[in-house]
Amino acid sequence: MRGLVRDTLFWLRPVMLFAILLVLWPALDPALIEPPGFLSSDPVMVDAKFGRCGATLNGACVIDGDTFKLGKRSIRIIGIDAPETHPARCPEEARRGEEATVKLQELLNQGPFQMTGRIDDMTDRYGRHLRIISRTLPDGRVQSIAGEMEDAGLARAYLGGFKTGWC
Repeated sequence: MRGLVRDTLFWLRPVMLFAILLVLWPALDPALIEPPGFLSSDPVMVDAKFGRCGATLNGACVIDGDTFKLGKRSIRIIGIDAPETHPARCPEEARRGEEATVKLQELLNQGPFQMTGRIDDMTDRYGRHLRIISRTLPDGRVQSIAGEMEDAGLARAYLGGFKTGWC
């Protein structure tokens, strides 16, 4: 009997460790998942006209399909990965990155939206503030900007780790 318990514990430890790491893994990269309500910051309302970064002077501009600027702050949308635009790895990624950038600008310019993040104001390794971007529509539904980008095929769910290419 003692041998059975010892053998079970021997195999159970690595399984438990793996399960714990799997649960903690999203916490290691805050751009992966939206924080639960009790860890979310108060919503910040944004009502601005967005241009393209580099071509606008109003302080609200779109960098690419998952990142925009408000003043000096760069905002990275939590949970998605869009094609790169600078530098793109191939012409196809450049084309799709441009489409994603145009779409994000269009979505942000559809009216006021709210940004929420983690209460500890996490930033990613590039110093971008990580935020959930959403808007309450006239009919009461909540529009997720990340979800709209995914539905349009211009962004993928970001699950951390290795990213599949857009080429």
